[in-house]
Order: sequence, then C-alpha cells, then structure tokens
Amino acid sequence: MSPNAPETAAQRLADITTRMDRAAGRLEGGARANLVAVSKTFDASAIAPVIEAGQRHFGENRVQEAQGKWPALKSAYRDIVLHLIGPLQTNKAGDAVGLFDVIESVDRDKLARVLSGEMEKQNRHLPCFVQVNIGGEEQKAGVAVSETVAFVARCRDQYGLDIVGLMCIPPVEDAPGPYFAQLARLAREAGVSQLSMGMSSDFETAILMGATQVRVGSALFGAR
Repeated sequence: MSPNAPETAAQRLADITTRMDRAAGRLEGGARANLVAVSKTFDASAIAPVIEAGQRHFGENRVQEAQGKWPALKSAYRDIVLHLIGPLQTNKAGDAVGLFDVIESVDRDKLARVLSGEMEKQNRHLPCFVQVNIGGEEQKAGVAVSETVAFVARCRDQYGLDIVGLMCIPPVEDAPGPYFAQLARLAREAGVSQLSMGMSSDFETAILMGATQVRVGSALFGAR
C-alpha cells in the first residue's frame, strides 16, 4: 500500500485490537476485552468489510436504523452478535428483543418490566447491562449511581432479567479514569462481572480499569 493510500477497515481493526492487547498486557493476568464495533449511521456496504476482517460483535444505537440493515447481514453471517447500546423506548422493546442479542441500555423499571414480558413472549432471554449515569448528567440516560445496586437486584429478582454487567458513558469534558474505576466498584457491589465502558478516545484507559468490553466506532469506521 502506498504511504498516501487510505487505511482499510481491516487495517484499522487490526490496529485497534493491537492497542487493546497492549493495554491488557499491562494488567496482571489481563484478558483482552471484547470489541463491540459501533456501526450506527454506517450502511451494510461499510459494515461488511469489517465482518469479513473477522469482527463479530457490533453495536447500534437505534432500533429502527438497525432493522434496515442487520436482518440481511445476520442472515449472511450467522455468528454476528448485535448489541443495542442506545436508549430504548418501551414501544420498541419487542422489536429490540427480536433483532438484538444483547441489550446494554436497561435504565428504568418500566423498561425492565416490558423487556421481561417481551423476552418471555418471544422465548429469547437476552443478556442485559444496566446503564449507569456515572456522571450524574441531566441530559444522559442511565440509573443514578446511588440506585444502581438496588436496581440491578430488582431487574434480576422482580423482572427476571439476566443482568450480566454495567455500562456507562463518562462526561466528555472530564478525565474518564475515575468514572471507569467507580463503575468497576459498583459492579462488584452489584454482583455483576461485565463492564461495558470505553469508546474510541479512551478504550485503553477503560481496559486498564477493568473493562470487559469496549465500544469503538469512529476509530474503526471513520468520522460520521
């Protein structure tokens, strides 16, 4: 490839996974985090080369957008794991349960109750993450830090959801490390083992703080 040729999706994927491995290598016994490729706003023609390069976990923010491109891709690539990482309205819960394989944005009792009913109806019992508003930002979705442990317990005991971890998006203007450390402490208190944290600008920091999966979009697909 000439020095001026644009990077391919496969090359960007290889670079990201190398950086992830390097970060994990700094941890004692560090297992590499799982990469969720955030494909929102990109169409199937942009996603297919990343799948061909070996990526299998993808994240989408909106149910309706995902419905327009993922049924065909999932039919062609049967081992795709599709994560819903954006806010979910209860009237879209049935569609989300039918299409996605992981729900990362459980953030209120009404949604937990509706998701539970849809999973029973469709016989699809999906792993879920509780989204935590780690920075206490009014404009962001998520459960308050002080309510997280009790909410996880309700989701499991009252609604029967399989809560496997916590997810967060730290405030953009702050250093992310302390927020990631706080989420890791909350996960231990709540008795969950998975941490979905870290994006294109800070995924290495997230891995050092215990992320089990990172959500990377622009560093892989390019600017939106």
